[in-house]
Amino acid sequence: MKNKVLKIVLFFGLMSTFTCEEYLDIPPEAQIEINDVFATFTTSQGFVEEMYNLVVDYGTNGWSFQDYIYGDDGFNTQTFKYSTQLDRGELDRWISNSLSYLHKNNRFQTNQNNGTTGSTNEEQGRGRPKVWTGSMLGIRKANVVIANEPLMVGLSQSEKDVILGQAYFFRAFFHNEVMKFWGRFPHIQEVFVGEISIPRPETYREVALSINEDYKRAAELLPVDWDNETYGQGTRGQNAGRLTKGAAYAFQGKNLLLAASPLMFFNNQPGINTYTYDTELAAMAVDAFAEVLKLEQAGVYSLATNMEDYKKVLWETPRNTWPALVPEAKELIFAGSAGSHVGSSISFMSTGMPRPIASGGTQCTSATHNFIHNNFGMANGLSIEDDLSGDFGTPTYNPLRPFDNRDPRFYAWVFADRDTLGTRAGIPEVNRTLKLYSTDENGVPGAHRDRNNFSFSGYMFKKFYPEIDGQYHSQAGNNIIRNFTGIRLHMRLTDVYLMYAEALHVSRGATTAPSSFPLTAEQVVNIFRARAGVDNVNPAIVADSNKFMDELRRERSVELSYEAHRWVDIRRWGVAHEDKYRIKTKLNFDRDWTFFEEAVLVDRVCEYPKHYWLPFEANQTQFYEGFPQNPGW
Repeated sequence: MKNKVLKIVLFFGLMSTFTCEEYLDIPPEAQIEINDVFATFTTSQGFVEEMYNLVVDYGTNGWSFQDYIYGDDGFNTQTFKYSTQLDRGELDRWISNSLSYLHKNNRFQTNQNNGTTGSTNEEQGRGRPKVWTGSMLGIRKANVVIANEPLMVGLSQSEKDVILGQAYFFRAFFHNEVMKFWGRFPHIQEVFVGEISIPRPETYREVALSINEDYKRAAELLPVDWDNETYGQGTRGQNAGRLTKGAAYAFQGKNLLLAASPLMFFNNQPGINTYTYDTELAAMAVDAFAEVLKLEQAGVYSLATNMEDYKKVLWETPRNTWPALVPEAKELIFAGSAGSHVGSSISFMSTGMPRPIASGGTQCTSATHNFIHNNFGMANGLSIEDDLSGDFGTPTYNPLRPFDNRDPRFYAWVFADRDTLGTRAGIPEVNRTLKLYSTDENGVPGAHRDRNNFSFSGYMFKKFYPEIDGQYHSQAGNNIIRNFTGIRLHMRLTDVYLMYAEALHVSRGATTAPSSFPLTAEQVVNIFRARAGVDNVNPAIVADSNKFMDELRRERSVELSYEAHRWVDIRRWGVAHEDKYRIKTKLNFDRDWTFFEEAVLVDRVCEYPKHYWLPFEANQTQFYEGFPQNPGW
């Protein structure tokens, strides 16, 4: 076999304790023979490490300026933000908007250090690619690894297995990253050289089933825990970010559930029904998720059982360490690696807070009233709509006291008017109690409302915002945010449970457990209700298939709020164009709380199916016949 020269470009490690150099200690831009790359486990893993660094962490990809909430859950006024462009229906702006995690290139393309060692943007982490480019590079790198299996003669069988397991996972994962946003995409299983001619699949289902084989292979080859393997001993205690059997099963299930969802099932055709899924794919997804839940039973993962421990999943983790790894809240299954940069982490954690209070690099994203009102229900377990209906007992929601009797997660993750930021003397007096009313007796809004860098909705979200004994971070007077690490987890155990329940409900119903795991969809929802201190799902809702699906989705919306799942969810459910999900609103009220009125922030431009998929860049559809553009573009 003719030797080839392969260029190796190293990236920074996954976290401060997880570095590529531990596996491949060669200078950046070094050129070595491909035979040498795959000659040993150390060099092979060094090549694989680069794929970890191509995983885009949506929450920190904007460096110090974050704009990652693209659903109906957040609102921005800055016209240059991609979330604002999405509101206007300008999905094609992903190509040019360098602040978006979807952007074609990374924001910082050039070396700006003028030859000074150690100060390039790339060395600071800012040159990491975004979803499109990162995924294309990742697919190619995975195929390079798989194609060169014959060269791995110096590896033991277990070493070869884990190298290939990671490659099969990443090949599937990076395809899914593209498919979530651009739709059906060819399953590329070779290293292309020269002319490319591969048709676009007719359906999302067919490519998802092909990708499913990659995940199955990865699950066979990857370990449960690197620390228990011989090849993991060199980095023992520092392997939390690496791929495992649990990650393969979790993403296998997600790939199948997305393919089963109404948007993909109807394949862009008219007459989409939000309650109609591909039940065969949903049943397959259940069995994949069940394997993760079995690992939880074996002690590999664990759900937090109360809201105090839940903080250890979201933000209460020491700086530069992986979150969600303590025994009482071991939810981490897989995450991107950008959380090691303090500035990015601070900006992510304070995305929902005013810049003058948090002193983060990000302008405040306002938590929308429509999302909060429709999803954060009442302490009795009912949505506000169901509570007010009177069909389930005496209503507990008072329109003139809309912040009373709410789901405890509302108080844990959302700031409302008159809430306390902190009482410490160093906190400016104006900020100690939040003033989110829209008008006083003179027509002037509160200090934290309707002005640049503050809330335009009447709420702020604080899900990742640190506090100690009820005293929240304030740059002036209680500067604690740098002590913690908050990052968005690509996959955590709560997500697996909720996807399991959704797939199970559409394939078997709310009250029937599958043969693969003894847990019903109803029981899953009630697990999270118990953790939050909320009443169980009402039996009448469980008995109504469509209403229980609504409740499942509401539970998912609350539990995974502000974690960049929402835009994908409302699209795959086929509801993004409906008024309830399209129109973003605010809550107007006076300082004395004598009236509360919902008002429109923006009526998003969203038509089905045009605004459900990003358009491909024009040249991607012009290489050859057989690769059509997405509908409407």
